[in-house]
Amino acid sequence: MANLILVIGNKNYSSWSLRPWIFMRYFKIPFDEKHIALFTDTMEPDLAMYGSDTKVPVLQDGERIIWDSLAILDYISEQHLEGKGWPTDINARAFARSISAEMHSSFFHLREALPMNCRKRFKNYPVSSEAQREIDRVKELWKKCRNQYGQQGKWLFGEFSAADAMYAPIALRFAGYDIALNNDEHAYVDAIISHPDVQEWIDAGKVEPEVIELDEIELAPGVIVEHL
Repeated sequence: MANLILVIGNKNYSSWSLRPWIFMRYFKIPFDEKHIALFTDTMEPDLAMYGSDTKVPVLQDGERIIWDSLAILDYISEQHLEGKGWPTDINARAFARSISAEMHSSFFHLREALPMNCRKRFKNYPVSSEAQREIDRVKELWKKCRNQYGQQGKWLFGEFSAADAMYAPIALRFAGYDIALNNDEHAYVDAIISHPDVQEWIDAGKVEPEVIELDEIELAPGVIVEHL
């Protein structure tokens, strides 16, 4: 049994859970996984012991409890990676922290319009102007990262970092809703989705039995949905 326990929600839907999960898997940090089915009668009692306001993810490290995706990434980087979960260059690290905090606190229209769903792929999906503005903002940030700091590898800052973990669910959303991407954006989305650990997450999400109606979108006329 690993010393670390990561408490996560449904893999099909829980983008926040994916972030620390892929971060720890990428850096080969051993942990045990505890799955909590969200929006069920057992969710609140199952999460009450962690003091996270019944939210996931939660990391348990012995008697220490850390909740919130970004806090967990920081904790893992500090305690288990000697700070190397963030870029080593101070300018790149500052930029990575800024875009990660923006991902954490913003993009509300994007999240609402494009809920993560590993089981389905949509074509001709209409996007509101507010969501499109946030999609464009993400693309702008990715371009800045790649142009300024990412030339030496396929990730946002060259080497994989906490920033990639924060934006991994966005890559899944862009692919799942067939968002128009240029070649560089496609390459980054493909880098995320083709990673074996992300593929494992997606495959697990597809076979989960739970359906969360709040995260299932209503289909507009002309939208094509493919069940994966």
